[in-house]
Amino acid sequence: MSNPTVPDPHASAKVAESIERRWAFLAVLLIASTIAVVIFTGLRWSAMPPSRVETISPETLNVSGEFVESNLGSAVEPDGSVTVRIVAQQYSFTPQCLLVPAGVPITFRATSADVVHGFLVTNTNINSMVEPGYIATFRTTFAQPGDHLMPCHEYCGTGHQGMWAHVKVIDKDAFMQMAAASRRLSCVK
Repeated sequence: MSNPTVPDPHASAKVAESIERRWAFLAVLLIASTIAVVIFTGLRWSAMPPSRVETISPETLNVSGEFVESNLGSAVEPDGSVTVRIVAQQYSFTPQCLLVPAGVPITFRATSADVVHGFLVTNTNINSMVEPGYIATFRTTFAQPGDHLMPCHEYCGTGHQGMWAHVKVIDKDAFMQMAAASRRLSCVK
């Protein structure tokens, strides 16, 4: 009978130690990389705030400027895109029903007259906070006609549960025909 070879316990310990060193080095490298990214991002954002942050005075929303009531709703821009302006206030959106075309780039511009509100269009990628003093801007294109609910998803007070609006997506040609007859569109005639 042959005598089986007994493994050297020191060799096994050296292999295990080498593997542990590699994993420890990898863990330290990942942690250092994460810290470097956080520091870089923090310094960059403090030196250069996001360029798309726009401010507005909530006290004068309805008096002058982009968000006066006669300027709310959908409007066709010279380049053929559509801009929708909307104001959130306790406990409603103005306008309550938005009319937009399918297959056309849409830019939503929203602001709040009083407190923080949520802006969510169901079955889309639109989901944002709307804060007083700031204009939230987001873009999307609706692929096909349909109806979408737009609830407020940030608690804004005791009437929050009733704060919602409606986004009605219609055929592009029908929308453009309506837009030719009116400067601003909403579902309400």
